[in-house]
Amino acid sequence: MTVADPEISKDPLIVFMPSGKNGRFAIGTPLLDCARQLGVDIDSVCGGRGICGRCQIVVAEGQYAKQGIISKKGNVEPLTEPERRFDARTGLADERRLSCHARLLGDLVIDVPPESQIHRQVVRKRAELRAIDIDPVVRLHYVEVAEADMGVADGDYQRLKKALKDQWGLSIEAITDDALKALQANLRKDKWRVTIAVYGGRKIIRLWPEFVDHLYGFAVDVGSTTIAAHLCDLASGEVIATDGIMNPQIRFGEDLMSRVSYAMMNEGGAEELTISIRAGIDQLFDTALAEAGFPRDRIAAITFVGNPVMHHLLLGFDPEQLGFAPFALVTNEALERTAQALSLESLDAGTQCYFLPCIAGHVGADTAAMVLSEAPQLNDEITLLVDVGTNAEIVLGNKTRLLAASSPTGPAFEGAQISSGQRAAPGAIERVRIDPDTYEPRFKVIGSDLWSDEEGFTDATKEIGVTGICGSGIIEAIAELFMSGLLSRDGVIDGSKQDQCRRLIPFGRTFSYLLHEGIPEISIIQNDIRAIQLAKAALYAGARLLMDEMNVDQPDRIVLAGAFGSHIDTKYAIILGLIPDCPLDQVSSAGNAAGTGARIALLNAGSRGEIESLVRKIEKIETAIEPRFQEHFIAAMAFPHKTAPYPHLGKVVNLPKNLEPVGPQNRRRRTKRSKT
Repeated sequence: MTVADPEISKDPLIVFMPSGKNGRFAIGTPLLDCARQLGVDIDSVCGGRGICGRCQIVVAEGQYAKQGIISKKGNVEPLTEPERRFDARTGLADERRLSCHARLLGDLVIDVPPESQIHRQVVRKRAELRAIDIDPVVRLHYVEVAEADMGVADGDYQRLKKALKDQWGLSIEAITDDALKALQANLRKDKWRVTIAVYGGRKIIRLWPEFVDHLYGFAVDVGSTTIAAHLCDLASGEVIATDGIMNPQIRFGEDLMSRVSYAMMNEGGAEELTISIRAGIDQLFDTALAEAGFPRDRIAAITFVGNPVMHHLLLGFDPEQLGFAPFALVTNEALERTAQALSLESLDAGTQCYFLPCIAGHVGADTAAMVLSEAPQLNDEITLLVDVGTNAEIVLGNKTRLLAASSPTGPAFEGAQISSGQRAAPGAIERVRIDPDTYEPRFKVIGSDLWSDEEGFTDATKEIGVTGICGSGIIEAIAELFMSGLLSRDGVIDGSKQDQCRRLIPFGRTFSYLLHEGIPEISIIQNDIRAIQLAKAALYAGARLLMDEMNVDQPDRIVLAGAFGSHIDTKYAIILGLIPDCPLDQVSSAGNAAGTGARIALLNAGSRGEIESLVRKIEKIETAIEPRFQEHFIAAMAFPHKTAPYPHLGKVVNLPKNLEPVGPQNRRRRTKRSKT
């Protein structure tokens, strides 16, 4: 490239858009070389050999007054033979050229399409969330290595490192044992040409005796109830498949503390739990790869997130210290392991596994991933993030300060501890409405778009049936009972309305509400309501502690995350007092934010340092030892709350006028029916 005055230089001017970077280069210079010298973001795996097709560009035509040039297709060398071969094999999009072979003949303006950019963005649909800049930690490089020579002492590995330095500018510092063992055979299979997978720009983790242009990775959210894995293309960021399984540790206990107790009370218990979780993840990977049709050596990187107990057990750490105060972690730093170290036999031994950092005891890597996904630290507004699960993780803050806590909500939100409760699966009631005049219900079940009172519902659900009620369904059912006046503010079913509502059935010393007649009979009983009250009060109390510490009456924005949080209707979450009052248009669901954070850490190498630095600044509020927690918990048992005002909710719904507790005379009448 020359820096001569453009008025006297004979070298053509080239401008790359959208970056605007420009410079003058000698006629005949490949456009990819021009881009690299200017620092323009153009991808390439094959090193300019016209094989991968990643470096496609578009030659713009027209007069560009700002640059003082006229750009036209004739200012580029005509289609070359390598481009014709690529076009015949794969196909070039309209008007596109391979920048590695198209050569400069005159002034040009070049458009670099998003799919040709190294640091391209995958923009997610929700506007308030960040785009994902694609900058994977593992990259592919096709390289030609000098043949072995009796007159040269260097070994094959040394000559490979030299080739990567000369052709790609990489300074390799290490190579995995498996890659080193396979090096000589692979180099000689295809005339000393190989594709190399480089981790972090410095470590060779895999090589192939052929041209390989795609690598994949898994982003895994290890929850206490379910394990979800996203299979992603590391180059494009595309999610190829998402799959999940029930956490096999459930047989040792539904909640985290029961599993910690199992590890403490049984010799070898912790190891048994570790073997169980690893086997489940291995099975998940094996199934996903079989369905996608990918060989296992194409999986180069994994990111894991999870609560501290899941994090410790997956890594093989004994979780005993997480069972009692001060809930000490083995480490809260990010960790790197290999698939071999984790006994993941479905993957190649050298597959790189990254564990996001934990924040503190019971506020784990899943919370860190949620923060990475939702980025409250970038905003002035105060955001409340809530990952709703068997243990709710809560983050509150903005760009000046971030606080975190956890609350023991238990499994009620996921259908456990509910008399007719079940996991979210086809046949489970997920939506409920109760007519305030007739008290008759209608509902939707997972697997059908029809309401139960619509024509065709019976036929539509014939195969799946109506099998139970899941978390979102029980939330809406209780909220509707409250809004219809059948449930008091303190959570007692009002038996005095039995004559007006045929669905109020005496149940022991209390009453139940018959939601579904038939087989199975599905009712909401008093114990179901208590289980939800206990769970929602714990969650609210944790959030309230953070608000006290931040000295705010309400957050500016609330984001519900997690599998349950993504399915609950936010209006009903506020009606029950699950979360503090907030303008309803500022309450949203983020889906599996922890999984999204894991995906960001998989696809963007820089995000790892970002979250590792950020978690050191997050302040942990320990609910277990905070005396105000009990006070907030008791007040939050009421619907929506005993003392906290809900003015924003009052603008949207008409709360029941009679919010007084139900008297003893209305709590018990004759007993007609009982359940076990």
